[in-house]
Amino acid sequence: MIRKLLKPQLLTFLALFGLVVLSSALADEIPYEGLKKCKGCHKSQFQSWRQTAHGNAFESLQAGVKEEAKVKAGLDPEQDYTEDKDCVGCHVTGFGVEGGYEIDDPSKYTINVGCESCHGPGSEYRRLHRKAADKYEKTKETTPRQILADAGEEYEFIERCKSCHMNYKGSPWPGVAEPYTPFTPEVDPKYTFDFDQDIRDKEAMHEHFKMEGMFTGPPLPPFHEEFQNAAKPISKE
Repeated sequence: MIRKLLKPQLLTFLALFGLVVLSSALADEIPYEGLKKCKGCHKSQFQSWRQTAHGNAFESLQAGVKEEAKVKAGLDPEQDYTEDKDCVGCHVTGFGVEGGYEIDDPSKYTINVGCESCHGPGSEYRRLHRKAADKYEKTKETTPRQILADAGEEYEFIERCKSCHMNYKGSPWPGVAEPYTPFTPEVDPKYTFDFDQDIRDKEAMHEHFKMEGMFTGPPLPPFHEEFQNAAKPISKE
């Protein structure tokens, strides 16, 4: 009876809305893998990342590290926060999600803010990368980049960044939720997050390297062309 009262256009909208919600839910359930698989093909990026703030994020949770910053934020500089569930999430990869970092069973491949923290959980799209690379090597045939996005690869980045850098009490970010970070702009202006500026911070971000062109078409981040124009050749070592 209720179905008869609904207009066909509304039924179509509800069906499409259901598909969007389902797709979003499925994307959230994609397991993490850790950077072991990533660095197998992206050695240059991995070596660069190891030297960045993201690549050493977990160390700052240790006692006696970043003492001045901790004191300013109201934390005990002599306390070890490496097993504090309210802290580790922004210093590791995939905390609280399948395949991600676990306090009780820590993995060196999910420690620090690794590849999947920015690019999304990779258990699905990583296989597509390998398949596309093999095809390109044999035939020079390219693959639509959209299949990577459909498999969970991130191309916007900004919300993933904000989930840590703007997740403080009183933040203007709509997604803010406990546990909050104590490192706020009020504590120190350097914690003010500006995506367009911070995405270009060489101390935080790994270097970019020339892509081989095996993927084509959208989606692409708005800074893709800028970064590729300045990118280094990939090391063959």
